[in-house]
Amino acid sequence: MKESTNKGSRSSEWQQKLVIFVSSFLLFETLTGLAIYLLPFNVTNQTMVILHTVLGLVFVIPFAWYQIRHWLIYRSQSMTHLKLTGYLAMAITIAAVISGLVLTFQALFQYRIGPAWDLVHIIATFALIAFLTPHIVLIWWRDYRSARTEAMNAVAAAEKSYGLQTILATVLLFVLVGLFTYAYEPLQLQNEFPEDYSYLYGPDRPFAPSLANTSTGGAFDTRSLSGSEGCGRSGCHEEIVSEWQVSAHAYSAKDPAFQAVQEVMAKQNGAESTRYCGGCHDPISLFSGAKNIFNDNLTNLAGYQEGVSCIACHAIKETDIKGNANYVMTQPKRYMFELHEGRAAQIVSDFLIRAYPKQHIESLQHRLFKSPEFCAACHKQFIDQEVNNVGWVQLQNQYDNWRKSRWNHPDDPEKTVECRECHMPLTDSKDPASGDALDYNRNTNDGKHRSHRFLAANQFVPKLLGLPGADEHTALTEQWLQGEFDIPEIADKWQKGPAVPITLDVPEEVKPGEKVKVVANMINNKVGHDFPTGPLDIIQAWVELTVKDESGRLVYHSGGIDDRNFIKPGAFIFKAEAVDQYGNLIDRHNLWEMVGVRFRRALFPGFSDRAEFAFPCPSSMTASDGEGLPPESFQFELPATNLSELHVNAKLKYRKIDQFLLNFLLGEESGVTAPITVISEDERIIKVAKTRGTW
Repeated sequence: MKESTNKGSRSSEWQQKLVIFVSSFLLFETLTGLAIYLLPFNVTNQTMVILHTVLGLVFVIPFAWYQIRHWLIYRSQSMTHLKLTGYLAMAITIAAVISGLVLTFQALFQYRIGPAWDLVHIIATFALIAFLTPHIVLIWWRDYRSARTEAMNAVAAAEKSYGLQTILATVLLFVLVGLFTYAYEPLQLQNEFPEDYSYLYGPDRPFAPSLANTSTGGAFDTRSLSGSEGCGRSGCHEEIVSEWQVSAHAYSAKDPAFQAVQEVMAKQNGAESTRYCGGCHDPISLFSGAKNIFNDNLTNLAGYQEGVSCIACHAIKETDIKGNANYVMTQPKRYMFELHEGRAAQIVSDFLIRAYPKQHIESLQHRLFKSPEFCAACHKQFIDQEVNNVGWVQLQNQYDNWRKSRWNHPDDPEKTVECRECHMPLTDSKDPASGDALDYNRNTNDGKHRSHRFLAANQFVPKLLGLPGADEHTALTEQWLQGEFDIPEIADKWQKGPAVPITLDVPEEVKPGEKVKVVANMINNKVGHDFPTGPLDIIQAWVELTVKDESGRLVYHSGGIDDRNFIKPGAFIFKAEAVDQYGNLIDRHNLWEMVGVRFRRALFPGFSDRAEFAFPCPSSMTASDGEGLPPESFQFELPATNLSELHVNAKLKYRKIDQFLLNFLLGEESGVTAPITVISEDERIIKVAKTRGTW
């Protein structure tokens, strides 16, 4: 009678709605968990992530109720292999539930899910299959073999009904997945060129004369490459986005000088020619087809606002050291609602990226970033016949400078200093991108990320544009130029002090009336490429030498700035004087007309140069300012005893854009001038010999 009652209770237990509800939910959660882990990224899988999470939350309370009830019913029975697998399955399910709750909280309210919790959740899924499957199958098999009595037949029938109902409920849940997938309307990207798009260089080279290309060879919708602020919107990459916003990458297209030069280039050479610049300065506009004939706005709004956006850089999958933007850009698959507007869409897409980060990581993070060859695609430039109608000419070339320099030691990272180690120094971070096991001197838990300020030498444009954080960025840039920016990871690879120190070589003593020779020595101490580098037709680095007597009266001056912000003639200056095919000076950054240079002066890494100055030690002084005056101009005799010392000061100065170009591009009436940074400085005192009499 007792056995019959027990079998009757087992029969009714299998038919409990709670049992079927929990089982179907558990089966759905297990299968969707496997699909999320094993199947490729697509809308269906993302839908399963959402439903897996939502139904998982719904599942918690019924599961707890069922599990307690189930334990109370069977706890008094003796331990068997069936009971053991049941206990193990229960423990594993609890682990899966707890880890799932933690992951849900992290995906909703934090900036990333914990890898340890994610691992627990994945392992629990496979372990649940390993223990729950034999637990149920063995029970069914035992009852099937024992189905000789009416009571056991009822149990077997109940088990069969349970199985069918569980499968049916699970199928209905997957139907729900299908309905949600079907109902989702992805944003349709317009990957098409304008109807009047000019294929000046042929249909197979739509972005020429730039060497940039897309993975499809066709246009990319601007929305697919923009939206950088969204990367920091929910706190995920907030630190990196704030660094990027004031970087040269962010303002590469909105730079007023770039915009003005682009306009002139379009007028002289045609709108298609500006694609040459677009690959590096304005890829969003370039790939959307904005740089087109008859188009007044060669930089579209998205391109103007973001320049080299987060996606534009991280979506590059292939580069070539030829330069001129020789890269291939992909169009990453985006998450559901990622490109939609509205707060609700943002919440869902942010949740999906954090809860299901595999696609995000695989599509936007790769080892190519860590190579100088990645940087070479844009930081190496030339023009050829397609641009200047004459022939090939090398322009700025930071990559080969570095490659041939003392900083490059192939296969020895402990001696090598690469682009990112200087321009993207490690900074303390809570960013999900912190930590990196692929760098020789880092690990996954180092709590640092590489700065996306891309500090270099532009202390002008951030303030000119009023970018957020411009004051801080400018101060850091000046520290960088002066060699005062601390980079601990490479501190043992180079000497301390200024990036380009200047030291004076002066005589110990001179006589009044004697010719004084002063030499200012400069060495490229820390710069990984030529100093200065970049477009040397507009960048200026020069030596200002000032000589005064002990009372502060000016004796000699070279390298001063006049009242119109021009460097006075005769200064020692690092620059390049480019010329066109007629020998005319290229002084408006009209590089599309350049065929060569008539003068070039720069410092290769580790190399030195010297600026030589000569002036007479005064035996008399004039009321003039002493700007390189010849001896015969001195008018007023002074007692020799009044002159005992000459104070010599040398400064290596730098500014990003020369005044002539600024006046041409922005108008002299704008009053805009580039700030000047003193990179290094040295002072010496020359004794003046005492003599009798006057002169």
